[in-house]
Amino acid sequence: MTTVVCVGIAVLDYLFQVDSIPPGEGKFYARSYREVGGGVAANAAAAIAKLGGDARYVGRVGSDAAGERIIADLAQLGVDVSAVERIEQTASPVSSVLVDDAGERLIVNHTPSQLFEGGSVEPARDMEGVDATLVDVRWPAGAAAALEAARAAGIPSVFDFDRPMADGGAGLLDRASHVVFSQDALAATAGTLDVASGLAAMRDRTPGWLAVTVGGDGVWWMDRTGEGIHHREAFAVEVVDTVGAGDVFHGAFALALGEGQSEEAAVGFAAAAAAIKCSRPGARDGAPVREDVERLLRGQ
Repeated sequence: MTTVVCVGIAVLDYLFQVDSIPPGEGKFYARSYREVGGGVAANAAAAIAKLGGDARYVGRVGSDAAGERIIADLAQLGVDVSAVERIEQTASPVSSVLVDDAGERLIVNHTPSQLFEGGSVEPARDMEGVDATLVDVRWPAGAAAALEAARAAGIPSVFDFDRPMADGGAGLLDRASHVVFSQDALAATAGTLDVASGLAAMRDRTPGWLAVTVGGDGVWWMDRTGEGIHHREAFAVEVVDTVGAGDVFHGAFALALGEGQSEEAAVGFAAAAAAIKCSRPGARDGAPVREDVERLLRGQ
């Protein structure tokens, strides 16, 4: 079984289904409410486990009921949570998430600043028996440790660059074998709204393979030679809920690389997994199993 280590944040999401995203202040009412696991790296680990991979989550939670719930939910899905650290006298990350009838979302997150300050990054360095690793931007020290260890082990490492960083990703970009941006993060980091120009600008900052996910416009990528931009269209599905779709993409992409698939094949596999997630309600709950993805790929 392919093993992937996911390093970064885990969140407890409070998910509200609404008719439309509120335009401003006032009192609004949700049609339904759920508590679900969230967080970039944690969602990727959950997606990997559901797709048949051996997922290990490395990160930190607080010493509260939310932290207990986060760990329990991941463990129930089969994710290895033995390396999760509990930080005393600190709250766990939580988010309020509004999802409208078009499947779009509004997220308000609170992550205590002290959660990822100090402490040991040694659990993030453990790559024994690991085939690939994935990191997010929330725990830079842990991400750097994991990327360094992955490079030393000669395994693929995926940097989920989903939001702008104050330092522009310095110290992480040059360590990752594969960097996948969100559209907003690429625009802010490269200083341009044009996808092709943005990827070209980032070519000078990292030796890694580069890509950007653009929602309904699919995925654009540039290989290490920097010769040309490639595009994979998004699968046509009826969008119900986009929460966690990017995390599912990154988890599926890392799993596919760990299995030895080519980057192009891994992009297709990940795009199919993310599309299926968008067609289903619930963040992590909507992530597909392997058979779902393979069926969609066969029918393309």
